[in-house]
Amino acid sequence: MSDTLKAELLAVALEAADRAGALLRDGRPADLGVAATKTSSIDVVTEMDIAAEKLITGFLAERRPEDGLLGEEGASSEGTSGVRWVIDPIDGTVNYLYGLPSWAVSIAAELDGEAVVGVVAAPMRGETYRAVLGEGAYEGERRLAVRPAPGLDQALIGTGFGYLTARRAAQAEVLRSLLPQVRDIRRGGSAAIDLCDVACGRLDGYYERGLNPWDYAAGALIAREAGALTGGRPGEPVSPELTVAAPPVLFETLQGRLEELGAWQG
Repeated sequence: MSDTLKAELLAVALEAADRAGALLRDGRPADLGVAATKTSSIDVVTEMDIAAEKLITGFLAERRPEDGLLGEEGASSEGTSGVRWVIDPIDGTVNYLYGLPSWAVSIAAELDGEAVVGVVAAPMRGETYRAVLGEGAYEGERRLAVRPAPGLDQALIGTGFGYLTARRAAQAEVLRSLLPQVRDIRRGGSAAIDLCDVACGRLDGYYERGLNPWDYAAGALIAREAGALTGGRPGEPVSPELTVAAPPVLFETLQGRLEELGAWQG
């Protein structure tokens, strides 16, 4: 990938995320309600998810009309350039619905199936995380780096839960076993932010079952460029089956323990 293309994709992603973040921050109606549901009655979509995805996809179509798209709220096109944009207009929709600050706009650009640019904008934090493949991860001018890996018993681990009852029950059983073996668990409600928090050193590690590409495409690249390893089950890449992110050594320990606990099941 040429430096020119890298710079162009990053600039487009940053501007799209900034525009969508401003819309979501400044345009949230006081009476915001649920516009639709997805996998269950508590897996919600708001009118602002739809508006933000429309803004992003319209901007991308204007700036990069030959690229493909994959968006959480239904945007999908093949494209002819080899570049595909993977978009989550609001990662952390339930947080956004309730007025909690932990939500983000997540935009990744893939080239021939590999994430090469990732941007996660968290407007209520006043932070935008970004990464280009092979060039490190940044928030503003600050280069991001994971924390030195602690032992599992000293690790602060982030996670999240699905919206299907059977999956939540299985995830609760994994958590019940894992919790006594770590420093503590955090559940923030936005996978993209959790992955960026690993990159920032605010979490030691993170895992979750049931994520989709738009949840992890940008955040996983940012985490890797900050020094984390990412993957699914041992020997497998990040996937909807399982997502794990942590510094080396802790990654292998956490991944191995999750394998023993069957964290990919349910």
